Amino acid sequence: MQGTVVKFAVEEGQEVVAGDLVVVLEAMKMENPVTAHKDGTITGLAVEAGAAITQGTVLAEIK
Repeated sequence: MQGTVVKFAVEEGQEVVAGDLVVVLEAMKMENPVTAHKDGTITGLAVEAGAAITQGTVLAEIK
């Protein structure tokens, strides 16, 4: 399934805990929140808001 990155709720270097909102995606005219799967620090944002993505695309790195 293809979607679009609506917005990032985090910035590079920001600390997150599991469950924090990281990014909002739009697919099939519905907005879908993507949350952090673990505690850590955002070390990189791999795409920009507005980018078209497909399943398996890396959105952000948490270390």
